[in-house]
Amino acid sequence: MPARPISSRMALYGHPIHPVLIHFPVAALLGLIGTDVGYWWTGDFFWARAGVWLAGVGTVGGTVAGVVGLIDLVTVARIRRMVTGWGHAILAVMMLSLACFNWLLRIDEPAAHIVPLGLYVSFLTGALIAVTGYLGGQLVYEYAVGVDIEEALDRDVKP
Repeated sequence: MPARPISSRMALYGHPIHPVLIHFPVAALLGLIGTDVGYWWTGDFFWARAGVWLAGVGTVGGTVAGVVGLIDLVTVARIRRMVTGWGHAILAVMMLSLACFNWLLRIDEPAAHIVPLGLYVSFLTGALIAVTGYLGGQLVYEYAVGVDIEEALDRDVKP
């Protein structure tokens, strides 16, 4: 744990915005794996259509969350000096590039490229989400990026 926490520049009332925004895109892109498997298993077009929406929500939402995170990365010197921060950012860009590619595969013909290419890209995106999320967790739990330690300690101490 660092001597003092690292404040997020992109925060609302002291709460960092990036961790708030990232949950829906992550859920959508992980759900895309499920819809791809559902389509592969059943051949039901419902899963292909749902996959288009999940890929779109994951791509657009992830891009918005990524821009907020990027602002913190480039404007907060202590974050900018961290290899973990840059690793998190680079993997996130790779993951969002795959998500966008996956979305573009599906827009015109939702079912045309699910098997095998869409499935492969969805699983690869899921693996990148896991590694990127691990590095994001390190930023929060090991380096206290966006964490107000005093406030957290005050809540935990009971009189």
